[in-house]
Amino acid sequence: MDQLVFGTDGWRDIIADKFTFSNVARAAQAYAEHLKARGQSRVLVGFDTRFNGEHFARRVAEVMAANGLETMLSKSYLPTPAFSFAVKHHKAGGGVMLTASHNPPAYNGFKIKGSYGGTATQDIYQDVSTRLEDTALTDVAPFYPNEHSFERFDVRKAYYAALSKLIDVAALHEFKGSLVHDAMGGAAAGWLSGFFKYAKLRINLHEVHAVPNPMFFEVNPEPIPANLASAIAVMQDHDAVFATATDGDGDRLGLVLPGGEFFNSHQIFAVLLDLMSKKGYGGKVVKTFTVSRIIERLAAARGIECVETPVGFKYIVDAMLAGDVLAGGEESGGIGVAGHLPERDGIANSLLMLEAVVKSGKSVAELFADLEKEADWQHAFDRIDLQLSRNELKEAVLDTLKNPPTEFAGRALESVETRDGVKLNLSGHAWLLFRVSGTEPVLRIYCEASSQDEVKAILKQAREFIDSLG
Repeated sequence: MDQLVFGTDGWRDIIADKFTFSNVARAAQAYAEHLKARGQSRVLVGFDTRFNGEHFARRVAEVMAANGLETMLSKSYLPTPAFSFAVKHHKAGGGVMLTASHNPPAYNGFKIKGSYGGTATQDIYQDVSTRLEDTALTDVAPFYPNEHSFERFDVRKAYYAALSKLIDVAALHEFKGSLVHDAMGGAAAGWLSGFFKYAKLRINLHEVHAVPNPMFFEVNPEPIPANLASAIAVMQDHDAVFATATDGDGDRLGLVLPGGEFFNSHQIFAVLLDLMSKKGYGGKVVKTFTVSRIIERLAAARGIECVETPVGFKYIVDAMLAGDVLAGGEESGGIGVAGHLPERDGIANSLLMLEAVVKSGKSVAELFADLEKEADWQHAFDRIDLQLSRNELKEAVLDTLKNPPTEFAGRALESVETRDGVKLNLSGHAWLLFRVSGTEPVLRIYCEASSQDEVKAILKQAREFIDSLG
């Protein structure tokens, strides 16, 4: 019996290896038992554009229905934030979204959503994971079509109506420019243009990779520069205010500015923090361990409390459910804001970034430059992902880093943090973080310093150090 591991946001594995119909059914059975133990009676199931996604989702729906739960299955692919909204909108006890988010095309995953319309908390995942350890295929409730059934749902209009309450639609009606959306072949394809039609916004939208594609047009569906060659090329010869790129399931985003310059998640987080504050929302700011220090410095400059968590949006959800959170975000492009769901939403955040531009009369780059001055912080950041030969090497690397070098690229080591991975705080306000992926044999190395040349030099030495370990 395969061991299925739940990482920072659900279980993910390679399709036809561990991600099989049998294992999906086992995970569904464990979750069904969790829901019933908590007195829940209704559950939703959704899927994105990955290979065989609808068939995997149907298998989950069958198991849920066979367990006596009122089950609703999405009529078509949909972005994760729209699915999360649907769970809350339909007053379900929870939901299963079949997606591997930004992972390579070979993967699929099993994400759990809470009744509140957001990422499942650590407590939920822990209970399901514990139940799954003892769940064999023979324990899965059999589905008999004549006895069990489930209905289909479409949440698009209700989700758009919710976005209309979050976004200043009146301000966007004044916008006369153009926008680019790179859906990367993922589940957000057509959803941004659909909102413009719903809200009767006459915005010129240029769509890239807007057709669902299980191979994501031969790149990993993560909105980082290495995967955005098409959007960068468009923005080198386009007068749009920016291009927004959404990941495989539409909950994360990255931006490309005029001329082809990438605008990363830390910068987006800062602009959204500023916008939501100006829209009258209050509360603290929550950031994960990998997020730029400009967020905590900007919060401090405004007298706003800033809380840091381990990596994983579920930790931000915990804070948002407790209440009084202005914004919460992670390095990978997932950001949640007040007045919406306790969830990442690449579509909503794309619209909020456009709102920030329209209301300020400034470009995205100008908005961020103002925030750098306010925070007294020069932001430069990058990350490299090193493929390891096998999963077992990940922990060995972290053990070695418990006794790290005393300097990197001329920056002296000042302190070490181990909240999630190993973060080396270097002189001159630079930092370097080594962290392993929870789902792949990958070591991620993050760096922030005062210039891109510095970041490049520090990351080069960090890579050489890892290579020297063999």
